[in-house]
Amino acid sequence: MQQVAALESSVLVLNKFFMALHIISAKRAFALLCKQTAEVISVDDGKFHAYNFESWRDVSLYKVRLGLPEEDRSNWIRTVSYEIEVPRIIRLLTYDKLSRSHVKFNRRNIFARDENRCQYCGQRLPTSELSLDHIVPKAYNGRTTWTNIVCACTECNKKKGGRTPEQARMKLIRKPVKPKHSPILRLKLRSDRYRSWKQFLDEAYWSVPLE
Repeated sequence: MQQVAALESSVLVLNKFFMALHIISAKRAFALLCKQTAEVISVDDGKFHAYNFESWRDVSLYKVRLGLPEEDRSNWIRTVSYEIEVPRIIRLLTYDKLSRSHVKFNRRNIFARDENRCQYCGQRLPTSELSLDHIVPKAYNGRTTWTNIVCACTECNKKKGGRTPEQARMKLIRKPVKPKHSPILRLKLRSDRYRSWKQFLDEAYWSVPLE
Protein backbone atom coordinates (compact mmCIF):
# COMPACT_ATOMS: atom_id res chain seq x y z
CA MET A 1 0.00 0.00 0.00
CA GLN A 2 2.86 2.38 0.80
CA GLN A 3 4.25 1.86 -2.70
CA VAL A 4 0.88 2.69 -4.28
CA ALA A 5 0.49 5.79 -2.09
CA ALA A 6 3.95 7.01 -3.11
CA LEU A 7 3.15 6.58 -6.82
CA GLU A 8 -0.07 8.57 -6.38
CA SER A 9 1.56 11.41 -4.41
CA SER A 10 1.56 14.88 -5.94
CA VAL A 11 4.30 16.48 -8.03
CA LEU A 12 4.30 20.12 -9.15
CA VAL A 13 5.04 20.62 -12.86
CA LEU A 14 6.86 23.73 -14.11
CA ASN A 15 7.30 24.90 -17.68
CA LYS A 16 10.80 25.51 -19.00
CA PHE A 17 10.75 29.05 -17.56
CA PHE A 18 10.13 27.69 -14.02
CA MET A 19 6.48 28.79 -13.99
CA ALA A 20 3.90 26.48 -12.38
CA LEU A 21 1.59 24.61 -14.75
CA HIS A 22 -0.30 21.94 -12.82
CA ILE A 23 -0.05 18.97 -10.47
CA ILE A 24 0.42 15.36 -11.59
CA SER A 25 0.95 12.00 -9.91
CA ALA A 26 4.43 10.70 -9.13
CA LYS A 27 3.77 7.83 -11.55
CA ARG A 28 3.23 10.30 -14.40
CA ALA A 29 6.25 12.36 -13.30
CA PHE A 30 8.57 9.33 -13.47
CA ALA A 31 7.25 8.54 -16.95
CA LEU A 32 8.24 12.04 -18.11
CA LEU A 33 11.65 11.74 -16.47
CA CYS A 34 12.33 8.39 -18.13
CA LYS A 35 11.37 9.89 -21.51
CA GLN A 36 13.90 12.67 -20.83
CA THR A 37 11.26 15.34 -21.43
CA ALA A 38 11.53 16.62 -17.85
CA GLU A 39 14.05 17.05 -15.06
CA VAL A 40 13.79 17.06 -11.28
CA ILE A 41 14.06 20.41 -9.52
CA SER A 42 15.22 20.14 -5.92
CA VAL A 43 15.19 23.15 -3.60
CA ASP A 44 17.82 23.10 -0.85
CA ASP A 45 18.44 26.15 1.33
CA GLY A 46 16.87 28.40 -1.29
CA LYS A 47 19.04 27.06 -4.11
CA PHE A 48 17.73 25.15 -7.12
CA HIS A 49 19.38 21.96 -8.34
CA ALA A 50 18.40 20.12 -11.52
CA TYR A 51 18.71 16.37 -12.07
CA ASN A 52 17.87 14.01 -14.88
CA PHE A 53 16.50 10.57 -14.03
CA GLU A 54 19.91 8.91 -13.68
CA SER A 55 21.44 11.62 -11.49
CA TRP A 56 18.30 11.76 -9.32
CA ARG A 57 18.58 8.00 -8.85
CA ASP A 58 22.21 8.47 -7.77
CA VAL A 59 21.20 11.16 -5.27
CA SER A 60 18.56 8.80 -3.89
CA LEU A 61 21.11 6.01 -3.57
CA TYR A 62 23.40 8.35 -1.63
CA LYS A 63 20.55 9.20 0.77
CA VAL A 64 19.83 5.50 1.30
CA ARG A 65 23.47 4.90 2.18
CA LEU A 66 23.27 7.70 4.73
CA GLY A 67 20.46 5.77 6.41
CA LEU A 68 17.31 7.86 6.45
CA PRO A 69 14.86 7.48 9.35
CA GLU A 70 11.94 5.18 8.47
CA GLU A 71 9.38 8.02 8.66
CA ASP A 72 11.30 9.81 5.91
CA ARG A 73 11.01 6.80 3.59
CA SER A 74 7.25 6.88 3.07
CA ASN A 75 7.68 8.81 -0.17
CA TRP A 76 10.07 6.40 -1.86
CA ILE A 77 9.65 3.88 -4.66
CA ARG A 78 11.35 0.49 -4.38
CA THR A 79 12.31 -1.39 -7.53
CA VAL A 80 14.08 -4.73 -7.90
CA SER A 81 17.52 -3.10 -8.10
CA TYR A 82 17.26 0.28 -6.36
CA GLU A 83 15.18 2.75 -4.33
CA ILE A 84 14.34 6.23 -5.59
CA GLU A 85 12.75 9.22 -3.89
CA VAL A 86 9.61 10.73 -5.36
CA PRO A 87 10.47 14.29 -6.49
CA ARG A 88 8.35 17.20 -5.31
CA ILE A 89 8.90 19.29 -8.46
CA ILE A 90 9.75 18.56 -12.09
CA ARG A 91 10.39 20.96 -14.98
CA LEU A 92 9.38 20.30 -18.58
CA LEU A 93 12.43 20.91 -20.76
CA THR A 94 10.69 22.23 -23.88
CA TYR A 95 7.19 23.29 -22.85
CA ASP A 96 6.91 27.10 -22.60
CA LYS A 97 3.16 27.69 -22.34
CA LEU A 98 1.37 28.97 -19.26
CA SER A 99 -1.37 27.22 -17.34
CA ARG A 100 -4.99 28.29 -17.59
CA SER A 101 -6.44 30.01 -14.55
CA HIS A 102 -9.77 28.22 -15.01
CA VAL A 103 -10.62 25.84 -12.14
CA LYS A 104 -12.49 22.74 -13.26
CA PHE A 105 -15.91 22.18 -11.77
CA ASN A 106 -15.80 18.61 -10.47
CA ARG A 107 -16.34 16.57 -7.31
CA ARG A 108 -12.68 16.53 -6.37
CA ASN A 109 -12.37 20.32 -6.45
CA ILE A 110 -15.64 20.81 -4.55
CA PHE A 111 -14.47 18.49 -1.77
CA ALA A 112 -11.15 20.35 -1.68
CA ARG A 113 -12.83 23.78 -1.66
CA ASP A 114 -14.99 22.74 1.29
CA GLU A 115 -12.01 20.98 2.92
CA ASN A 116 -13.95 17.72 3.23
CA ARG A 117 -16.22 19.42 5.75
CA CYS A 118 -19.99 19.13 5.80
CA GLN A 119 -21.26 22.64 5.14
CA TYR A 120 -24.23 22.15 7.47
CA CYS A 121 -22.84 20.51 10.63
CA GLY A 122 -19.14 21.27 10.16
CA GLN A 123 -17.86 17.70 10.48
CA ARG A 124 -14.66 16.97 8.55
CA LEU A 125 -14.91 13.48 7.06
CA PRO A 126 -13.25 11.23 4.45
CA THR A 127 -14.50 11.75 0.92
CA SER A 128 -16.17 8.33 1.02
CA GLU A 129 -18.44 9.58 3.82
CA LEU A 130 -19.46 12.81 2.07
CA SER A 131 -21.87 13.60 -0.73
CA LEU A 132 -22.70 16.69 -2.76
CA ASP A 133 -25.85 18.66 -2.03
CA HIS A 134 -27.79 21.14 -4.16
CA ILE A 135 -28.52 24.04 -1.80
CA VAL A 136 -31.52 24.96 -3.89
CA PRO A 137 -32.82 21.52 -5.01
CA LYS A 138 -33.20 20.64 -8.67
CA ALA A 139 -36.95 20.43 -8.08
CA TYR A 140 -36.83 24.20 -7.41
CA ASN A 141 -34.71 24.80 -10.54
CA GLY A 142 -31.50 24.73 -8.54
CA ARG A 143 -28.46 24.70 -10.82
CA THR A 144 -25.37 22.50 -10.67
CA THR A 145 -22.86 25.32 -10.14
CA TRP A 146 -20.07 26.33 -7.76
CA THR A 147 -22.46 28.55 -5.81
CA ASN A 148 -25.22 25.95 -5.41
CA ILE A 149 -23.25 22.77 -4.62
CA VAL A 150 -21.66 21.98 -1.25
CA CYS A 151 -20.28 19.02 0.67
CA ALA A 152 -22.72 17.38 3.04
CA CYS A 153 -22.45 14.41 5.36
CA THR A 154 -24.92 11.56 4.99
CA GLU A 155 -26.97 12.56 8.03
CA CYS A 156 -27.33 16.19 7.00
CA ASN A 157 -28.16 15.21 3.43
CA LYS A 158 -30.94 12.93 4.67
CA LYS A 159 -32.23 15.57 7.07
CA LYS A 160 -32.34 18.25 4.39
CA GLY A 161 -33.85 15.95 1.76
CA GLY A 162 -35.34 17.76 -1.23
CA ARG A 163 -35.85 21.00 0.65
CA THR A 164 -34.03 24.31 0.80
CA PRO A 165 -31.93 25.00 3.93
CA GLU A 166 -34.61 27.45 5.12
CA GLN A 167 -37.36 24.86 4.75
CA ALA A 168 -35.25 22.27 6.59
CA ARG A 169 -34.26 24.83 9.27
CA MET A 170 -30.61 24.29 8.50
CA LYS A 171 -27.86 26.84 8.02
CA LEU A 172 -24.74 26.81 5.86
CA ILE A 173 -21.50 27.38 7.76
CA ARG A 174 -20.23 29.50 4.87
CA LYS A 175 -21.44 30.73 1.51
CA PRO A 176 -20.08 28.67 -1.42
CA VAL A 177 -18.08 30.55 -4.04
CA LYS A 178 -16.22 29.72 -7.23
CA PRO A 179 -12.51 29.43 -6.31
CA LYS A 180 -10.03 31.64 -8.12
CA HIS A 181 -7.22 29.12 -7.71
CA SER A 182 -7.00 25.35 -7.43
CA PRO A 183 -8.54 24.28 -4.09
CA ILE A 184 -6.44 21.11 -4.11
CA LEU A 185 -3.25 23.12 -4.51
CA ARG A 186 -4.19 25.38 -1.61
CA LEU A 187 -4.70 22.36 0.63
CA LYS A 188 -1.38 20.83 -0.39
CA LEU A 189 0.46 24.03 0.48
CA ARG A 190 -0.66 23.75 4.09
CA SER A 191 1.62 20.74 4.46
CA ASP A 192 5.36 21.05 5.13
CA ARG A 193 5.85 18.29 2.56
CA TYR A 194 5.05 20.73 -0.24
CA ARG A 195 6.60 23.92 1.13
CA SER A 196 9.15 23.98 -1.73
CA TRP A 197 6.26 24.64 -4.14
CA LYS A 198 5.66 28.12 -2.73
CA GLN A 199 8.71 29.58 -4.44
CA PHE A 200 7.12 28.89 -7.83
CA LEU A 201 3.60 30.09 -7.10
CA ASP A 202 1.90 33.45 -6.85
CA GLU A 203 1.32 34.45 -3.22
CA ALA A 204 -2.44 34.37 -3.81
CA TYR A 205 -2.25 30.58 -3.87
CA TRP A 206 -0.96 30.18 -0.36
CA SER A 207 -1.46 33.38 1.65
CA VAL A 208 -4.48 31.98 3.48
CA PRO A 209 -4.80 31.70 7.26
CA LEU A 210 -4.17 28.25 8.69
CA GLU A 211 -6.61 26.74 11.14
